[in-house]
Order: sequence, then C-alpha cells, then structure tokens
Amino acid sequence: MQPDVNKYDQAFYGHPKPLRGLFFTELWERFSFYGIRPLLILYMSAMTINGGLGLDLPTASAIVGLFAGSMYLMTVFGGWVADNWLGQARAVWYGSIIMALGHLSIALTAFSSNFFFYFGLVLIVLGSGLFKTCISVIVGTLYEAKDSRRDAGFSIFYMGINLGSFVAPLITGFLIKDYGWHLGFGVGGLGMLIALVIFRSIAVPEITEFSTVKTIDNSWKQATNQNRHAPKIVMGFLAICAAVIALTATGIIIINPVEIVTYLTVIICITIIGYFAYLLLFSKTTVKEKQKLVICFILLIIAALFWSAFEQSATSLNLFANDFTNKYVFGYEVPAVWFQSINPLFVIIFAPIMAWLWVKLGKANKDPSYISKFIIALVLAASGFGLMALASYSVISSGGALVSPWWLISTFLLLTLGELCLSPVGLSTMTKLAPSVIRGQVMGLWFTASALGNLMAGLIGGHVSQDSLQDLPTLFIRCVVALMIGAIVLLIIKKPILKLISDSDDKTKLTETL
Repeated sequence: MQPDVNKYDQAFYGHPKPLRGLFFTELWERFSFYGIRPLLILYMSAMTINGGLGLDLPTASAIVGLFAGSMYLMTVFGGWVADNWLGQARAVWYGSIIMALGHLSIALTAFSSNFFFYFGLVLIVLGSGLFKTCISVIVGTLYEAKDSRRDAGFSIFYMGINLGSFVAPLITGFLIKDYGWHLGFGVGGLGMLIALVIFRSIAVPEITEFSTVKTIDNSWKQATNQNRHAPKIVMGFLAICAAVIALTATGIIIINPVEIVTYLTVIICITIIGYFAYLLLFSKTTVKEKQKLVICFILLIIAALFWSAFEQSATSLNLFANDFTNKYVFGYEVPAVWFQSINPLFVIIFAPIMAWLWVKLGKANKDPSYISKFIIALVLAASGFGLMALASYSVISSGGALVSPWWLISTFLLLTLGELCLSPVGLSTMTKLAPSVIRGQVMGLWFTASALGNLMAGLIGGHVSQDSLQDLPTLFIRCVVALMIGAIVLLIIKKPILKLISDSDDKTKLTETL
C-alpha cells in the first residue's frame, strides 16, 4: 500500500510535517540567544560595583556588534563545512552542542574570571555558524521551487524564532533585576539544551520519514561535495582560533573592539565581493545560475543596509530605552530589556497575517515580487527611524525629560513589518535562486548581510548616551536617508532584475520541453 503523500506534506498547518520539529528547534535556540543578547551591552557597560564589567559605551557596543556580526559571518564557513563535509543535519547537531557549551562558559563567569565570558561568546559564534545556515537550508528542501507555500512556510518558521525571542528577554530581564546578571545568562543555556533534544528526537526522525514518501534534496543528510581536505581545514581553523584566544587571554595581544569592528566591516565588504566573484568564475554553475547569483549579491547588499538599522535594537534602541524612556507602568519600573520583546511579539501577531496574505495574493497572481517586498521593508525601516529622530528632538526640547514608551513601540512596529517583508522572504528567495551545488555557501553569504548590519549597528550604538544627546537626531536622520537611498536604487533596477529572471525561467522551460 502506497503511503499517503499529502498526510506528510500538509501535516503541520498545511505544510510538510518536518517543519514542526524544525520550528521548535529554532524556537529554543533563539530563546537561548535572545535571552543573553540584550543583556550584553547593559552588563558590560554597568559599573563593576553593580556586577558589570565597567566598559565604556563605545567599547561595549562594539563588542555586541562584533559578537553578533561574527556569528553571522561564521555562517559562510559553516555553510562550506556542511556542503563539503558534514551535511546540513549533522552541522546543526554539532553547532547546537558547541553553542550549549558557550552558554555554560558564560554562566561560569559568576564563579571565575571574565575569560569565561568572552570564551563563551566565541563558542556561541562558532556553533551558530553551523546552526543558522543549515537549519534554514533544511526548511527550504521541504518545498519544491515553485511551491506557493514556500514564503508562507518560512514565515511560520520565522514565527517560531520570534516565540523564543519574545519570552527570553521577559525571563532574563526579571532574573537580572531580582537575582543578578549571571542567572539571567545561565537560563539561555537551558534553552539550548532543549533545542538539542528536540532536534535529535523529533526533527531528524520527521525529516527521515518525510524523505521516504517524497523526494527532497538529499543535502540535509550528506554533503553535496565531499571534500577530503575539509576535516583538515576545519581543524586548522579551530587551531588558529585557539591560538588567538590564548594570546589574548595572556595579554600578548591587546584587542581594541572599536578598531576591530571598523576594519572588519571593510574586510567583510571586500570578502563578499571576492567570494561572489569566485563563485561566478569557478563554481560549476550554468549561465542562468550565474545570473541568479548576481541577483543574490544585489539583494544581500540591500539586506545589509536594512539590518544596519534593524539590529540597533540591541544597541542604540536598547540604550535609548534604558536612558531616555519612561519605563514606569502602574508604578512599577519595567526592565529596559523588556522592550526587546516588543519586536518578537509583533512578529507573532503579524507573521500569520503576512503568511496568509502572501498565499492569498499568490493564488490570485497578485503577490508582490520579492524586489517589491524589499523596497517596502526599507521604507518602513526609514519611517521607524524618522520616529526616533522626533523622539530625540522631544528629549532635547524638554531638557532631557524621559519620553513616552510609545515612541519605541511604534518604531518597533514599523521595523517588524519591514522585517517580515524582508527576512523570511529573503531566506525563501535565497534557497530558490541559489544553485543546489553551492546552496549552503550562498545561504552563508546571505547571513553576512546580518553580519554587516550588526557591525555597523555596534559602531552606531555607542553614541547613544547622555553625553551625546544633541547628536541623536542627526544620528537617526542619517539612517533614514541611507535607507531611502537604498529603496530608490532598488526601485530603479527592479524591472531589469525581474526581466532577467523571467527570461531565464522561460529559456529553462523551453529546454525542458524540447
């Protein structure tokens, strides 16, 4: 008796059954990450008498940007490792283990030196490099390229991310307020352990079962390009990381986070251009696939611009909430960290609506192109930072009086709507456009957009303080101008890009017919 394919293909709210296990794995991994991320700049900039590290704001903000930026940058290497050695599923598994060890190391800071704090951040960066790219690729393999549910599926997956992101700051904010920093950090490790169990016991069996009844991309299970040198390259890279950590811990190397972030931003830009050039010239891809690679590059640059604004939620917007926002609700002062739950709450509310909207418009052949969705995202983000500029003027004109939290809430709403137009759609588009033989590497490059965004947000965030109050409106207005320029440029090249894709797809259909 033949198995009922639809039973597996539509088992999770009309989507493939394995989406369920991947949904909950990502939920708890994001719980662990967003449980600690908003604490970082507040912890590092807090005075040592209050249990913090006593760093100046520009340095603390740069470290936050370096941490998050390096995490996304590492996805390029993680994608390469998955493509050439581990395969997607094993990469997610090993990445989860490394991240769990990183959270444990940060928790140990309460009982030992600050070395374990920074070492834990390094481990989380390394583990995320394997995890983030590959779990998104696995989601993409569940759908055929022309499946109208693809964008909606990534939106649902994205909602799982934000469920974890919503709950985590609420819990950690409460814990640090009443019990200290390190218990807040430690709870993130618990989330990572839950993610490990769910992936191993639920997600992998569901994918295996699904692959027996429906043909899917086998890259989830094994590498698409077995490279016998890959293990040596990985061991060499880890040896270099260990050497740098040892030299830094012993004081032989002195690190200036602000300078590193500045130089790393330039280096990443050069590297992205070089790597795309390498893929265009030397990868085993057709002319049609090379054209799609160029489009991936353009979208990556636009995404980096968006994330440079959005990722200020952990730096400039976090500090604005802490220093310039009235946080009293019915006489109770809520932790500044709780503002970080506003964005994921809005995603939880609006992601299903957006997913339904894309499917409905798709069935009516009125779904906006992914280029149009990117333009909308940039305009929404620009509007959000326009509100922040007005909020800054209000603080200045009132002589430093705290402003209403509705300024930040409205900004987070606009940024969230922009995020829903760009992030899940961008993930879906990359898995659709990227050639299968280098899909992991292209997905890794896609995440470098977030790396650049976090690095730039780290540089900007350190300027939000009482000492630089007069500069805040100019700071936010510059963000508005940059985002609008990006939207205008993308609008100008929209038609040529869509025509290129249309012509390419028509040629493919003609070849298949002949």
